[in-house]
Order: sequence, then structure tokens, then C-alpha cells
Amino acid sequence: MNYQLAQIPDRTQKPRDFGFTMAMDKGLSIREVEDFLSMSSEYVDIVKLGWATSFVTPNLKEKLRVYREANIPVYFGGTLFEAFIARNQFDDYRRILDEFELTHAEVSDGSIELDHQLKCEYIRQLSEQVTVLSEVGSKDADKIIPPYKWINLMQAELDAGAWKVIGEAREGGNVGLFRSSGEVRSGLVEEILTKIPFEKIIWEAPQKSQQVWFIKLLGANVNLGNIAPNEVIPLETIRLGLRGDTFSHFLSETK
Repeated sequence: MNYQLAQIPDRTQKPRDFGFTMAMDKGLSIREVEDFLSMSSEYVDIVKLGWATSFVTPNLKEKLRVYREANIPVYFGGTLFEAFIARNQFDDYRRILDEFELTHAEVSDGSIELDHQLKCEYIRQLSEQVTVLSEVGSKDADKIIPPYKWINLMQAELDAGAWKVIGEAREGGNVGLFRSSGEVRSGLVEEILTKIPFEKIIWEAPQKSQQVWFIKLLGANVNLGNIAPNEVIPLETIRLGLRGDTFSHFLSETK
């Protein structure tokens, strides 16, 4: 920090087990990655190359090298995993992870129908190779999953070897955990938290109002994902009570 302020909430320090910020790279150039990291590497913990953008990204290995040298883990979006599974190419997917020296992978079924026991088996196999993040929730706005099922799915995937489970919201923040308007399904979130530890969940929350809601509910060290690169520093100020949205929230807690 550039100067001292009293009554700032404590933040976990990198490398941290919770308090994560997961940024979504939807096609940054290598130069843009360098610029992004020069300002935000202290505040970003892991980067997702959105959906299957890695398939068409030029100079992909060089881009991954830039992240690696900054000690920022990168993983390919879950939609790419699903694209391989839909084509019966799971072994090819595993080879891709090795070829690009990835240490993390996402297992999801937001765009395909996948038997949950099979999904858990993919998690088990991949967890022997890399650190697995598994995503729960559908990209179909009309598919409403009841809270008890979210809980059962998340717990089963953690038991299968997932390091963290991700609450689906898409890059727009308008499905899964959220209504089409972007409003949080608060009852769903609160019920999930009765059974699944908050440290084990990354909540996709691309919209500022969603980030504010989770920080007010769970504090500065909630795990948040699908954050645009240019929103990483603004998010950190929300976490610390240094933006109007949470300004009074943390002052009242620390007096």
C-alpha cells in the first residue's frame, strides 16, 4: 500500500487459500497481459482464459509464459473441457494440459448433459494430474437448480478431488447464481453456505453490484471470479472499504 489508513479490513496474503480474485482473460494480447500484471499482479490469484478462447489465441505458449513468470496460475475455461468431452477426446484434453504446462483445470457441465458420477470421475482422474476447479450450475437461464441439489453437487465434487467449486454465473453474471437482471439469488447462496464452507467456493460475480453483495455478506476475503482485468484493482478497493459501496460497512465493523 502507498500509505497508511486505519480501520482497513485484514486481507489474506498471497499465496492464499481464500480471499481469491479470479480474473477472466477473454483475449488479452501479450502486451496487454504485461500491462495488466504490472498493475494488478498483487491482487489477482488465478486467471481463466474464458470458455474456449485458448483454441484461437495466437502465441498462446508465450502468453502463458508471461503469466507463469508472474507466478499467476492459468487455466482454460470449462467450456473447452466440455468441447473435448462432447467429442470423446478426454485423453487429448489431458495431453493438452501437459503440452501447455498447465497446473490447473476446470471441469464443468454448463453446456452439455453429463452424468454426475462421470463428471466426478473426470475430476478424480484430472486431480491426479493438476489442481481441479469444478463448476456447478447451468448456462441455460431456464434451467433452475434447487438449492439442495447445488449443495449435493458441490459436496460430491469436493469429495471427488476438486480444490474449489465455482458457482456458475457466466461472464455476464445473469444465470446460475443470478437472475436475468443480475440480482443475486440470495436464498440460494445462503442455503449453500449452510453446508459448504465459504473458503471452498469461488462465486462468479462479474458485476460490481454482485461483488458488493458478496463482500457485505462474507467479508473482504470472499473468493470472487470472472473479474475483468480492468476491474481487479477496483474490486480490491471494494474489499477494503475504500469505495462508496462498502465505505461504511467496514468502518462500523472495525471501530
